Amino acid sequence: MGGYYYTTKSGDMWDYIAWKVYGAERFVEALFLAKENRELLYIYIFSAGVKVWCPYVEEEDADDEVPDWRNEG
Repeated sequence: MGGYYYTTKSGDMWDYIAWKVYGAERFVEALFLAKENRELLYIYIFSAGVKVWCPYVEEEDADDEVPDWRNEG
């Protein structure tokens, strides 16, 4: 599984990094689960220059984004 390092800017937070890298905050779990980020999990607001590993994630089907109850009709 590939990926790359994102270098933080002062004030970055996990959800912002997920949005910046993946386009949606919902991918923050991918950052949390990456073993390369284990030592960073205590950080809430990052200082500048911290390297955060961003693994590649597969795009979900568009249908998965809509709750089942909205498809019934």
